[in-house]
Amino acid sequence: MPYRRLPNTDKARLRALKAAIMQSENQTFGNEVISFNTVFELKNTFRLFDSQVIQYQKTLENQVTANKQYQQIVQNARMYISHFIQVFNLAVIRGDIKPEQKLLYQLDPEVHNVPDLNSDTALLHWGKCIIDGENERVRNGGVQIYNPTITKVKVHYEIFKEYNTNHKLYQNTTTRNRQELVALREKCDKLILDAWNQVEEKFKNEPPHLRLKKCQEFGLIYYYRKGEEKTTEN
Repeated sequence: MPYRRLPNTDKARLRALKAAIMQSENQTFGNEVISFNTVFELKNTFRLFDSQVIQYQKTLENQVTANKQYQQIVQNARMYISHFIQVFNLAVIRGDIKPEQKLLYQLDPEVHNVPDLNSDTALLHWGKCIIDGENERVRNGGVQIYNPTITKVKVHYEIFKEYNTNHKLYQNTTTRNRQELVALREKCDKLILDAWNQVEEKFKNEPPHLRLKKCQEFGLIYYYRKGEEKTTEN
């Protein structure tokens, strides 16, 4: 006798639920294969699970689409912040700006390398530092840096901040929907297992080939082991 295996994809779970529901539509009291309480749960779970699968796929697609645009925004912000720091460091090296004024930007006066800007957290930190530092230095009578100006840097930094917030919202929404889907998967699997057990129990005294056929009508999926002879009427 082949062995059964529970569905392991969302589409397969939905097919199993639907098959059990449809096959149970015309059963009567006293002759039911799957109990009416279980059928009621199957119907409710199918609706919830189908809706959650669609919702998760939609939020995931939205996140992927938004992420493509976000990466370009990140690249722009990183480029302008990095470029500004490089130009600023060159001005210090030339003597146009005193080394101690780098402290206004939280930069080490003795270090002329660009800080690590590879993470979103670093971009948020250093973007704010150089904007605040440049504004403070200029207020104290310093000549502003050009090419790029801090105004141009700030434009790209503010765009990045806004998109960073939205990016986190997309991630949180997708994560929440995924967690809800995982919980529903567990519920589906338990419910499908219960329904399948009821089906096999109902047809346990039938001849092997007929038992297999009737169980498959209710959505049960069987697999033959390697070398196992297929069940036939003879």
